[in-house]
Amino acid sequence: MKKQKIQSLSAICMVAAIGLTGCSGLSKMAKDANKISYSVTPNPMQDNGDSVDVNIVAKYPAKYFSKKAIVTVVPALKLSDGTEQPLKSVTLIGEKAAGSGIKINYEQGGRLNYNDKVAYVPSMKVDELYIDATLENDNKKFPAIKIADGTITTAKLLQHDDKVILGKDDFKKTIPERDTSHIYYAISQSHVRPMEMRSKEMKEFKEFVEKGIKDEFKFNEVGISAYASPDGPSRFNDKLAKDRANTAIAAMRGLFREMNTRKCNTKFGSEKSFYTVGTTGMDWDGFKKLVEESNLKDKEIILRVLSMYADHDQRMKELKALSATYVKLAGDVLPKLRRSVIVLNAEKRSPTDEQLKSLVSSDPGSLTVEELLYAATLTNDMNQKFSIYKTAAKQYPNDWRCPNDMGYIEVMQNNLSDARMEFQKADQLSSNNPIVQNNLGVIAHLNGNRKEAMKYFESATSAGPDVAYNIGLLDIQNGNYSEAVTNMGSFNTFNSALAKVLNNDPQGGKSTLDASNDDGAIAYYLKAIIAARTNNKPEMITDLKEAVNKDASLKQQIKTDCEFIKYRTDADFKSITE
Repeated sequence: MKKQKIQSLSAICMVAAIGLTGCSGLSKMAKDANKISYSVTPNPMQDNGDSVDVNIVAKYPAKYFSKKAIVTVVPALKLSDGTEQPLKSVTLIGEKAAGSGIKINYEQGGRLNYNDKVAYVPSMKVDELYIDATLENDNKKFPAIKIADGTITTAKLLQHDDKVILGKDDFKKTIPERDTSHIYYAISQSHVRPMEMRSKEMKEFKEFVEKGIKDEFKFNEVGISAYASPDGPSRFNDKLAKDRANTAIAAMRGLFREMNTRKCNTKFGSEKSFYTVGTTGMDWDGFKKLVEESNLKDKEIILRVLSMYADHDQRMKELKALSATYVKLAGDVLPKLRRSVIVLNAEKRSPTDEQLKSLVSSDPGSLTVEELLYAATLTNDMNQKFSIYKTAAKQYPNDWRCPNDMGYIEVMQNNLSDARMEFQKADQLSSNNPIVQNNLGVIAHLNGNRKEAMKYFESATSAGPDVAYNIGLLDIQNGNYSEAVTNMGSFNTFNSALAKVLNNDPQGGKSTLDASNDDGAIAYYLKAIIAARTNNKPEMITDLKEAVNKDASLKQQIKTDCEFIKYRTDADFKSITE
């Protein structure tokens, strides 16, 4: 009897404490709190761009939420350092409750879609997400309910592989060389006058050949085009032009024979195949050009005649009708059209790779800037590369590529302050150069200034796909995974694979990672994450073992990484981290 009285008294006290105010009873809400279902997406939560999105759906069953109830819901993160971080609160109200909030129907139940974002801190990695709720009618707190474990921090695996761009050399193994000369003819004649072979222009042509022999040029061919002035019959002029091409070839063969050029190349100048004939015929185009450049009184009339008449004979008839003007044409213009144009094509051989290696050490002053920049590519020694670029900068202080490439080496050696100074020098020599802008962006990024880095990259996009890749790195850090995949394009790198994994494409990430040939510990770590996401436990275990073999310090990271949360009690998994 006494026991029954005590139980009855307790029930009365409980009702009084909760404050029963409706036919459904507020006390029932606390009692049936376990009937509320919660889902968190994703679960575990995920760090995206230095912030964590908290997305909760709470479903309240029918005939649960009292019509006059007012409930404040406050999700909270309990962090691994012992602190608690409350998130934004939301108020739920019954359909007959006073005040504002999200209404939950008593008969049908209801739903809360909750979204918040909180800045990521390292202690969130092994945090827990709880729901705290208070029945405001009588300030009664509901029991806290854990609804999610931990935060995935895979985005933090990003590696610093920013693409620094060299100012490339324009070194060529062979350098095209050419010289042009002319032979002029008497009217209606095709034989080469001796004076033409002694002209100033022909003397300079010979000097070019002599220099080529001395410098061991490779002489490839002589191209000849021959013309007749348009002051004779068409058929005659066509034949005359072809005859002039033949006499020009004969004259050049004689010239080369006299110069004994066979010392350079036994075929040079003697073989018929060495000569190619290009254009032959009447030179109306040349005629028009000379008229346009002249000070002839009737220049506009002459040009009008050329545009009005396409027929050769009609043109000549109209031009000769200009009488005094035609006399001027015959004296000043037409003789310049009776010619053969001789073009000698050759190649100058650059120093060999071995010669360049030697000259860099023994006589760098004899090398051009292109040769020095190319010579730097012939060694894998970063200090030697830097020394060559430094020499180039001293000899060619106005070439932006020299300090830029010195900065490139400084980045490779992690001397970011010195690299920045070199890139700034390059920027002064070539303002707004996209390559330099990209490199300044890399320095800003590596120093943790993403906004400044993006400004540089945006002004450097014309420098090519390397810039887009660097923007992709920022995309990963900013949580823009789809954009990162696009910007990283066809690059097969760890970070490209990471972007695909973060963009929910684990198989694409695996393909990219395999193609990268990256066999580092962190690469195997990402492979293990991919395996875990695709429920491939055997491959996950194999990859984790390989990662730990390469870097034992990863054990603790594996133990707390929420990518592997469902395997934490698995014996095979635990054996890796012990």
